[in-house]
Amino acid sequence: MNRPIRRVAVVAALMFFALLVNVSINEVVRSPGLAGDSRNRRVRDAEYAQNRGPIMVGNVPIAQSNQQDGRFRYARSYPQARLYAPVTGWYAYDFGAAGIELNYTQQLAGTDSSQAVSRVLDKLTGKTPQGASVHTTIDPRAQQAAWDGLAGRKGAVVAIDYTTGAVLAYVSTPSYDPNTLSSTDLAKATESWKTLNADKNRPLANRASKEIYPPGSTFKLVTAAAALENGMKPDTMVDSPTVMTLPNTTTRLGNDTNCGGARTSLEHALAVSCNTAFANVGLQLGDEKLREQAKLFGFDTDVPTDVPWVNSHFPADPDRPQTALSAIGQYEVAATPLQMAMVAAGIANDGVVMRPYLAQEVRGTDLQVISSHRPTQLNRAMSASNAKLLQQMMVTTVTEGTGQRAQVDGVRVGGKTGTAQSAPNRPPYAWFVAFSDDPKIAIAVFIEDAQIERSEIAGGRLAGPIAKAVIEARR
Repeated sequence: MNRPIRRVAVVAALMFFALLVNVSINEVVRSPGLAGDSRNRRVRDAEYAQNRGPIMVGNVPIAQSNQQDGRFRYARSYPQARLYAPVTGWYAYDFGAAGIELNYTQQLAGTDSSQAVSRVLDKLTGKTPQGASVHTTIDPRAQQAAWDGLAGRKGAVVAIDYTTGAVLAYVSTPSYDPNTLSSTDLAKATESWKTLNADKNRPLANRASKEIYPPGSTFKLVTAAAALENGMKPDTMVDSPTVMTLPNTTTRLGNDTNCGGARTSLEHALAVSCNTAFANVGLQLGDEKLREQAKLFGFDTDVPTDVPWVNSHFPADPDRPQTALSAIGQYEVAATPLQMAMVAAGIANDGVVMRPYLAQEVRGTDLQVISSHRPTQLNRAMSASNAKLLQQMMVTTVTEGTGQRAQVDGVRVGGKTGTAQSAPNRPPYAWFVAFSDDPKIAIAVFIEDAQIERSEIAGGRLAGPIAKAVIEARR
């Protein structure tokens, strides 16, 4: 073979080798991502031609596929659509997916790598492929109590088993009907999508864990945790003037309640939600200690979880007056209801914050468990001894302070109220976070629009009874 022919042969061999490498990379590396890409219509057509697995609450499906005639062999349906919409999300041909439908789409479709053996067996036996079922952590009684408590008002409720991180209730209102988005009549689905996105009440907004809001005085729990971790005690006396002028400003900060004098204990300041006391605690601690404590509870952290997530936020570099406001949950502090439930959960769990999760198990068509969730510690937010002190401070808030409407007969309940100013032209947000010993549950209730007079809005009055109802539903 002469030299030119050898060169051509070498080039051809290299090109053939490069082609093999590219094919191998596409199959091994890119194939799973392309198969799961919501824009891949060929994959989506194939998925609509098979039985997508159900999403379960207990033994009841809250999302399932029904066989039909026409272009699409199966259509997705949601029997309790609005109640569970934040949990299931939607599965739409032209608008992708959300919630569990998104986070477990490959398992539900039967295309996940863990289901490869089942797919092969189905082909060999001629069996119609079917996706796996996802079994959630949701307690239907707690979910219903949260839904009924909000009564259609804008807001959210998140409840967690604080020993494991399992999400027991996950409600966002106003809700929507995912059946309209998942319709196989694509023109109707498109019209529904446009209508929902144009709605000024934003029903597609996931207020439970994808929207952040000023947490108001519920953030005083984070400030109290930082105070205890830095040497203060529940009986430590702090300055609590009726009105204080913020450092280096003419801005005056007042109290919405009687703090009991010019000085008060940290525990009493929490119980009556004394703004000036906690502003002074925040100034004493400084922004770095507040930020570090917030981060230990999950603020400004990308948490790997199957719960829809957006980071809650503590300001990066506040000055002293901004630090004082941040210590009481104002200025640029912003949190999701899920995050504030995690704060209460970490305190109740003796200082340990567990990673939240929505899916307990994934099961094959033979009901064998393909995968299951193991409770995982996210952080130790505070020492066990200080957490127990803060638990008792929260209990005092419910027995003697602003959270008395959350009392449950025979149950130790701790809580913290919050009323957060958002904008001059918008009513304050009403918050309540709580925990109970039996059942072991941590709750955050958030009401964005109370639909009552501005002067009547208060976290304990509006949100406290909802937390009580959720606790009672779990008993």
